[in-house]
Amino acid sequence: MNETIDLVCAGAIILLAGILLGFWIWRHRERSFQAAAGREKTSLLDNARREAEAIVREARLAANEEALQLRSATEQRLNEREALVNRQLESLVREEKSLRAQREELEGKLAEVQRLRQESAELLQQRREQLAGAAKLSEAEARAAFLQEVQNSSLRDAAQMSQHILDDAKARAEEKARRIVSVAIQRYAGNHTFENTTATVNIKGEEMKGRIIGREGRNIRAFEAATGVTVLIDDTPGAVVLSGFDPVRREIAREAMERLILDGRIHPARIEEVVGKVTEEMDGMILRTGNEAVMKLGLAPMHEEIVKLLGRLHFRHSFSQNVLNHSIEVAQLMGLMAAELGIDVASARRAGLLHDIGKAVSHEVGGAHALVGAEIAKRYGEPEAIVNGVASHHGEAPNTSLLGILISAADAISASRPGARSETVLTYIKRVEDLERIGLSFPGVEKCFALQAGRELRVMVQPGEVSDEQAFMLARNIAHKVEDDLQYPGQIRVTIVRETRCVEFAK
Repeated sequence: MNETIDLVCAGAIILLAGILLGFWIWRHRERSFQAAAGREKTSLLDNARREAEAIVREARLAANEEALQLRSATEQRLNEREALVNRQLESLVREEKSLRAQREELEGKLAEVQRLRQESAELLQQRREQLAGAAKLSEAEARAAFLQEVQNSSLRDAAQMSQHILDDAKARAEEKARRIVSVAIQRYAGNHTFENTTATVNIKGEEMKGRIIGREGRNIRAFEAATGVTVLIDDTPGAVVLSGFDPVRREIAREAMERLILDGRIHPARIEEVVGKVTEEMDGMILRTGNEAVMKLGLAPMHEEIVKLLGRLHFRHSFSQNVLNHSIEVAQLMGLMAAELGIDVASARRAGLLHDIGKAVSHEVGGAHALVGAEIAKRYGEPEAIVNGVASHHGEAPNTSLLGILISAADAISASRPGARSETVLTYIKRVEDLERIGLSFPGVEKCFALQAGRELRVMVQPGEVSDEQAFMLARNIAHKVEDDLQYPGQIRVTIVRETRCVEFAK
């Protein structure tokens, strides 16, 4: 038992000694490893320090080189700027010298101008004194005579300049305008006919006249009350003449009278029935006629009231020319000329169709038909360019676009072509007399003659009272007077004739 205990104790001692020995060995190795790691660490730090010092030295060398390069570039730019500043300074010095010389020259010229002005004033005063002494006039009278001389000279210069400007403008514009107008005329082919405004219904026999008149004239009174026109029975044999201001009412009366004569039943009730039916049909016909005109020109739809007014133009005439046909013709010519000029064709046709729309309203609406038509077009939403074209085509309003000028040209072309318009003998004679009267109303005019069926006014002037320069102004003034006072189709040429006759007798 004791031996066993001893053996256990000895084994425990041996085991403890082995553990202590292993611990000592482990500690010894750890210290060896730590010493080796310290030496390696020291070596690594030394290497890193040496590499860092080398990198720092290289960076310093690179920085020094870059600094040297920057300094060199900066010095070069500074040298260049200094040279540029020197050149600019030299240029400024030269310009200053030049300006100083110009200033001295201008001061000299100003002094010369002042001297000349003073001499001119002295000469003018001497001339005034000489004129006053020669003509025995006061200073105020001499001044008035001098101013009159200056005015006459200025008028001559102004007339010459005006004529030169007009001639130059005509030379530039005449060729192009002639080409555009001739192309439009050649391309448009309208009927060369005119219409007479008549409202006459033929009847057979005196019995029908009595039936139209009725017992104690009740039928004719009922007819006049229903239609608003005057019926003339006894003036024309075999016919009934209907007289009225409104052409639409006159047409309604004509159609109603023909139906009553054809039917034979003529009494107040029947008259009212027929006139009412014809009036209703006439309203539909007016609307259809207006729409046909719009569609014929290929235009966008218009307001119904404007279409009705266009339809009413079918029953109105100007110098025997149907106004609606004339408006369609003007619209076609407008489109052709607008295409040549490169402007909107649809707007030009629309303005041409509406240019005489003011003639469709009754006499109760006052004012020129161009201004009335422009107001109507504006009221129903037409564009401003079309409104101005309608208002300005006779000169009642200023032109703000080409449409007014084109309408004036197309209107004159449509009115002046052969067969488009006609006038009575009395109207023609009255127009010729008015032409000659207007020409004789100007001072210096000796004789006037209306030639070429009133298309030209030949004016003979007294050469002692009217100079060559004043003759141009006189022709223009007479033309303006004719435009303001007369109404006529087409255009009228005004020709001034001035001659100087030198007569001597050999004895």
